[in-house]
Formats: sequence, structure tokens, C-alpha cells
Amino acid sequence: MALALIGRPRVAILDELTTGLDPQARREVWSILEQLRDTGTTFLLVSHFMEEAQRLCDRVVVIDAGRVVALDTPARLAATLEAGQRMSFTLRGSPPIDVLRSVPSVHSVRVEDGVVWVDGDADVVTEVILALDAHGARPRDLRVDQSNLEDAFVALMEKQEVTR
Repeated sequence: MALALIGRPRVAILDELTTGLDPQARREVWSILEQLRDTGTTFLLVSHFMEEAQRLCDRVVVIDAGRVVALDTPARLAATLEAGQRMSFTLRGSPPIDVLRSVPSVHSVRVEDGVVWVDGDADVVTEVILALDAHGARPRDLRVDQSNLEDAFVALMEKQEVTR
């Protein structure tokens, strides 16, 4: 990285820059790149690490078998998915699966090793919490995720496999 950035080039090509780095070193490299980007350096970053692309890139090109299958901002690529939101939580006692499945915004419910996973649209978190509250259940270890660039990449690659 130092050789590529010595002399503060206006454009730098970086190929799989953080592959093999531990999380702390990766974040330090990302911080350096963000600082350089903010001062005007343009990067062409080749990466299979979607978190890296989502954090560092203004635009992303997804290439499969030498063909461009998507070109957009990380946020817009992630937003193309209709996955909405995902949530997971634990409950004391048995989860009211039938109650959760009856919530209008819920697409799917599954339980794995005591963790309840719920996928749904934009209102799923609020509606699930209210439904649980109405049944006297209090979620613990609540986690909420939205679609991200990695989800979009996987969906794009699955779509490419179907069209081949």
C-alpha cells in the first residue's frame, strides 16, 4: 500500500488490499484510505470483501464471468433487494411462532438453537415487538439488520447462476 500511495497519486489501483489482515489492521488501512479519499485521491479498489467496498467505495461494479452485472452506489445496490429488515432475539420460554407468523409485515420466522429469526418489510421490528408485548413476551439479545452490499452481491450472483 505504501508503494502505491507514495507521492500522493491522484489515482491508485489497489487489488485485494486487506486480504489476510486482522480486523484491527484492516480498520487502520480503511482509515488511511478514507483520509486520502477525503483529500481527493481516487481509488480503483478490487475486493471480494463487501464490507470494505460498502465502507470505502462511492460506486461499485459487480463483475461475473467478465461481464458487468451491476453498477451503482453501495446503498442503492443494497436497496434493490426486497429483503427489508431481519431481526433476531431470544425469549424466555417458547416463542409464540403462530403469533409472529400472523404479523402482517413478517415474511418468515424460524427458530435455531433458541434464537428466533424474523424476516420482514420495513415495519417488521415495530410490529413484532408490539405483538410480543401483547402476549407478555419480552425479547432479549435483540439484533436488527438491513440488507447490505453483501446481500445484494449474493442475490446478484444467484440470479446470474439461474440465467446461465
